[in-house]
Amino acid sequence: MARTRANDFEEKQRGILDMAASVFADQGMDKASMSQIAQAASVSKALLYHYYPSKDALIFAIIVTHLEGLEAAIEQADDPSLPPKDRLRKLVGAVLENYRGADNEHKVQLNASAALNDVQKAEIMAIERQVVKRFSAVLREINPELDSKERPLLTPVTMSLFGMMNWVYMWFKDGGRISRDDYADVATTLILEGIKAVR
Repeated sequence: MARTRANDFEEKQRGILDMAASVFADQGMDKASMSQIAQAASVSKALLYHYYPSKDALIFAIIVTHLEGLEAAIEQADDPSLPPKDRLRKLVGAVLENYRGADNEHKVQLNASAALNDVQKAEIMAIERQVVKRFSAVLREINPELDSKERPLLTPVTMSLFGMMNWVYMWFKDGGRISRDDYADVATTLILEGIKAVR
């Protein structure tokens, strides 16, 4: 007979992922051990391996959970009825808000490539592409010339916007003089004003 899941299965999983992300972000993918993670999460190694049979499975779960949360937040925030510029601002705000408290997960995502196999990388890339595609569509609507065959700049502009958002964890401090909302305005304005001059 199949073993039934405990009522707190998802809560335990989430707790393990949070603590594992903290250990990986602090120690690096190579140095962090399953023993360290089990200790940080206050679980036995046996229980940790029950949830995640290997270190790469754990790293993969951290990234996929983080990206699926991001994708869901963006989907919820997206409003095609808004003027494209307002729609973009709302999407940027959703990303930056989703990154609140997720610095460790973000570091794992940015640094874990060597620890994953090709199948895992492909699955992660598929989610990332869906996220990027939503932003590209809005930027194309704002400036169709970015998608010109002669000078295709849509992808570089889209990825420049993600560069501004993805590296915010390196310098941004919650409670500082600039809020996430302020920075969402800044990043959106830089892109909107900048693409006017991009030819």
